[in-house]
Amino acid sequence: MSAFPPTRHSAVVAIRSQDPGERSRGYDAIVAAYWRPAYIHLRHRWGAAPEDARDLVQGFFADAFEKGTLERFEPGRARFRTWLRVCLDGYAGHAREAATALKRGGGWTRLALDFDGAERIAGELQAPGADPDEMFRREWARSVLEGALADLSTWAAERGHDTGFRMFLAVDVESDGGARPTYDELAQAHGLPVTTVTNHLHRMRREFRRAALERIRALTLDEQEFRDEARALLGEDPA
Repeated sequence: MSAFPPTRHSAVVAIRSQDPGERSRGYDAIVAAYWRPAYIHLRHRWGAAPEDARDLVQGFFADAFEKGTLERFEPGRARFRTWLRVCLDGYAGHAREAATALKRGGGWTRLALDFDGAERIAGELQAPGADPDEMFRREWARSVLEGALADLSTWAAERGHDTGFRMFLAVDVESDGGARPTYDELAQAHGLPVTTVTNHLHRMRREFRRAALERIRALTLDEQEFRDEARALLGEDPA
């Protein structure tokens, strides 16, 4: 199976652009992937109350955009998600010391984010002895995979593969470790041969993997980091 073509340009590269629009688009992509991991990290590692965590998330990304904090990331020393978490910890520490209000700058507007949904996840993840760093990694992975699933939904709808997408959801997503429908059951439910069911699921899994790799590529700076993150998320080399 070939690797997915790098059509989704790296947001980590884009935030270093001299073009304001390109830089803003890069930050938008990073915020979309990392705001929820950041919120949950602040809730658990820092013990921030929900309202404080919301303000810290908003303030962190506004401050990073204004000061170019994330643009100072150096590949080879750490993964970008590790660098972002270190920057987040630094921002939270300074904010706590100074009891600062939410910072805004650089034309950044307050973000419309589903904090209620993030809070539900934060509650589910809370457990005695939980590792905040591992929770950050897991929530990053969840964010990437949910984005890839949304991309797959769009891809399937545009190409008339809605049936295959519904099968993929039933077998690989909605079962969540429980009883999954068999290929025979899917064939009977949709009035299709089992071979067609097999082909549908093969296509959806292939495209989902490709969508996930595109998402990972958008959140990495160079080829080595891309491969490292792909192995960490998918358990295999993207090649």
